[in-house]
Amino acid sequence: LLLLAISFLPGTSAQCDEDEPCFHMHVVHSTNRNVFSKRAIDVQLANRSDIAYYAQLNIGTPAQQVYVQLDTGSFELWVNPTCSSLSSSDATFCQATGFYNESESSTVKALTTGKTLAYGLGSANITYVEDSISLPGAAEPMTNVQFGVATSSTEEFSGILGIGYGMGKTTTYPNFVDQLSLQNQTSVKAFSVGLGSKTEQEGAIVFGGIDTSKFAGTLATLPIIPAADSPDGVPRYWVSMNNMSLTPPNGVVKTYANTSIDVFFDTGATLTLLPSDIANAIGKDFGASEADSDGYYTVDCSLVDIDGTVNFAFDGVTVAVPYNEFIRQTTSGSTTTCVLGITASDSFTLLGDTFLRNAYAVFDLDNNQIHLQQYQNCGSTPAAVANASDFVGLQGKCTASTAKMNMGMSGSAATSTGKAAGSSSSTGTGTVVVTGIPAAATSTATATGTATGAGSSASA
Repeated sequence: LLLLAISFLPGTSAQCDEDEPCFHMHVVHSTNRNVFSKRAIDVQLANRSDIAYYAQLNIGTPAQQVYVQLDTGSFELWVNPTCSSLSSSDATFCQATGFYNESESSTVKALTTGKTLAYGLGSANITYVEDSISLPGAAEPMTNVQFGVATSSTEEFSGILGIGYGMGKTTTYPNFVDQLSLQNQTSVKAFSVGLGSKTEQEGAIVFGGIDTSKFAGTLATLPIIPAADSPDGVPRYWVSMNNMSLTPPNGVVKTYANTSIDVFFDTGATLTLLPSDIANAIGKDFGASEADSDGYYTVDCSLVDIDGTVNFAFDGVTVAVPYNEFIRQTTSGSTTTCVLGITASDSFTLLGDTFLRNAYAVFDLDNNQIHLQQYQNCGSTPAAVANASDFVGLQGKCTASTAKMNMGMSGSAATSTGKAAGSSSSTGTGTVVVTGIPAAATSTATATGTATGAGSSASA
C-alpha cells in the first residue's frame, strides 16, 4: 500500500518578482494538529511516516476545492477516489482531500470516453469530462481542461495530478502541464521541483519557472532518454545515472557495482526502487542482511543521528542523501522501527521521494531535459522563465554554508559561477507555484507497503 500522510494550510502566499504572477499553495506536515483540527480530520495519520505531495485545485464554476497528489510518474489528472473501500481511518483521510461534483458546475462538459488508470499500487476507473481549473491565486482559470472523474478506485486515497508527458506522447489530449502552456499560464512547458527536507516541513513546485533560492552553483543538464531507448518504452523522465556510492562517517567512499543504470524521477513514489543486487548491497552496509517479508530493510535507529550520505552521481552533479533522509522512522505505540528508504525491484528502477527530497530538479518538456542540483534552501525567490534555454547556466543564490546547514552534516556544495539568478525571468506570463510541501511525513496515505507511484503507461 502507498504510504500517505497529509495536512492542508489554506490560502496563498507569494514571493515573486513584482511583474510576475506566482501562485502558491501551502501543504504542511500531517502531524500539524492545528491545521487538521480545522478540517475535523484529527485521525491516526501521525503513524504514517512517509510522504506524498499534494496541490490544491479549484475545479468548476463555482470553484470546488480538491487536493490531488503531484506525480511526475504519471500523465493524467483524475479526482474522486472511492473512499468507502478503505479502512476507517484511511477513509476519513480520503474524504478530507475533497470531491468534485459535476452537477454543481455550470461549466462542465461530459465526454463519452473513459479508461482504467493502473499505478504501481492501486488503480482508478474514470470517465472524462472537461471543466475549468485554476490554482489558488490565479487571476483566471484554465477553461475546457480534460480530466477524469473516478467511478471506482482501489488503494487510492486521493485523486492524482499526473505531470508527466502529455499530448502526443502518452495522451491524445492536452494534459495539465500542456494546458498551462497552451492557455498562457506559463511561457514554457517546464516546472521545477524542490520537495524540501524532512526537517523543513516545506517545499515548492514552480510551474513555468524556477526558484534560485533552492540550490547553489549552476544546474547540471541531463538529457531525458527517448521512450524508444528507455527501459520500459514509455515516455517518462528517464535519465542515465553514473553510479551510486556510500560515504560513511569515516569518509572512505564505497562505490557500488552495477549502478550505471537508467532511472526515472517519480514524486509519486514514497521509496526509491533499485535492482535487487544493489538494494541488497546497500542494505548489508547498513546492517540489514536481507529484506523482510514486506520488502523493507530494517536498520538500527541510531544510524539516523550519524553523519553519512548515500550518493547518486550523474553527469555534472552528485546528489548526496544524508542518513537521516535515507532512513524512514515509523512509530506504532511505543515502538519505533527504522527502515531504509529503498526497496528491491528488478522490473522497475526509479528514484522516489527518498532521493528527490535532496535534489532540486527542473523538468523541461520543451527540450526534453532535466536540470539537476543538490537541494538547498536559502529563501524563496520563484520567478518565471521566458525561454527554456534560460535554465542552462542559471546561478543559484545559495552557498556552501547553506548546504552544510541544510544537510545537517559536514560537507559543502558547489558554488560555481554562471548566469545571474533571476536574469531570465522577465516575462509577464504566470508562474504557478506550489509551496509548503512537507517532509518526514508529507502527504500521501496508507498504513503499510511500498509506493511506486509509477503511473499508467497507455495513451488516453
